[in-house]
Amino acid sequence: MCEPPRRFGGGVTLCGEEATAGDGCAGTLSLIDQIHGSHAPLGRFAFSSSSQPLSSTCESKHCARVVSLFSSYLLTHILVIILPSLQSPPTFGFLLDIDGVLVRGHRVIPAALEAFRRLMNSQGQLRVPVVFVTNAGNSLQHSKAQELSALLGCEVDADQVILSHSPMKLFSEYHEKRMLVSGQGPVVENAQGLGFRNVVTMDELRMAFPLLDMVDLERRLKTTPLPRNDFPPIEGVLLLGEPVRWETSLQLIMDVLLSNGSPGTGLATPPYPHLPILASNMDLLWMAEAKMPRFGHGTFLLCLETIYQKVTGKELRYEGLTGKPSILTYQYAQDLIRRQAERRGWVAPIRKLYAVGDNPTSDIYGANLFHQYLQKATRGGAPELGAGGPRQQQPSASQSCISILVCTGVYNPRNPQSTEPVLGGEQPPFHGHRDLCFSPGLMEASHVVNDVNEAVQLVFREEGWASE
Repeated sequence: MCEPPRRFGGGVTLCGEEATAGDGCAGTLSLIDQIHGSHAPLGRFAFSSSSQPLSSTCESKHCARVVSLFSSYLLTHILVIILPSLQSPPTFGFLLDIDGVLVRGHRVIPAALEAFRRLMNSQGQLRVPVVFVTNAGNSLQHSKAQELSALLGCEVDADQVILSHSPMKLFSEYHEKRMLVSGQGPVVENAQGLGFRNVVTMDELRMAFPLLDMVDLERRLKTTPLPRNDFPPIEGVLLLGEPVRWETSLQLIMDVLLSNGSPGTGLATPPYPHLPILASNMDLLWMAEAKMPRFGHGTFLLCLETIYQKVTGKELRYEGLTGKPSILTYQYAQDLIRRQAERRGWVAPIRKLYAVGDNPTSDIYGANLFHQYLQKATRGGAPELGAGGPRQQQPSASQSCISILVCTGVYNPRNPQSTEPVLGGEQPPFHGHRDLCFSPGLMEASHVVNDVNEAVQLVFREEGWASE
């Protein structure tokens, strides 16, 4: 029969021989007791901080095995504590959409908070490189970073945020030209932050030529002003986001294009090719607090393209298209991921990108298109991709871009107006930009999950990482 259980130093009770508080057995058990809490059952044995002895039917000769098992138990707990700090450098990074993935309007999606608890370590730092890629463009980069920091409880730097127009920093050949800028919010500050040093706003153009804006009867002049000849010609058009008064912006942009930059005069024959146009954010729709999607800047571009085509009989052309799903935007995001990893001292190259979004037409299409581009580049050269293509074809450390679709925004599998094929096998309408070829396969996500928290868990499993 087993000897009566005895109590040891620190209130630990174990079947078999007695050990003092200074013995390795008692010290080990006491440490385990501190790590695990009050009771820690292990098979038919237990230790306790209570004053009551624990009963057991084991034989005394098994006590050595008990201590060995307890030591293994202790080692397991220690590894759980120290392994996160010994985690190998990440070889993957996240490209996270914002609207419909992290927030809906000004409200954070609860799953986003859970996701960032997993993404941060005990010091409040990100465990892997993360870049926020949004097609919004009507705010300043640092303002968007501050907004995300407050919503997510995680410090977000401005250089972790890519707005739809951020890659326009690469279009240096237009930075000295006199550009008409369209959008809302701090459009001048945004344009200047991108490198454009000589911009004209819609309001400035309207004030210089008040007879051009005739839709709103309340804003029409009662008298005819004298014509102006001191207004320098406009040399290009910069479309940063959807404006407030669409009719005014559409009219004035058309006047600039048809007059070759001098809207106070008229030309008998509109010039073609027309003045250069740089545009960002091709999203036809986006998701806010409303139950149905809202018009995006892609809808404004569609209006402008249609009007120009109808008036001139020719196609409106872009010198640059930025924002998802353009290759250029993902190339720009990849570079920010690399810089972020370097700042954190992560020496391993980032081989794989995981792009999480809610819009099949922009987020999923763009991620898959970039994955296709990376695969072709790896095999010996990527193709020319037009206005949305890369500015420079540089060797890339990244080898793949995996698309993950969430169901908290534009895409909703329970919504009959989602992007799923309709009854009868017909394809749903393509909401992508005119200059993107329709390829149904590019709109199919590698993974579909409920929310961003599930996306993060999925990636950690794929990469063999533990969730904290």
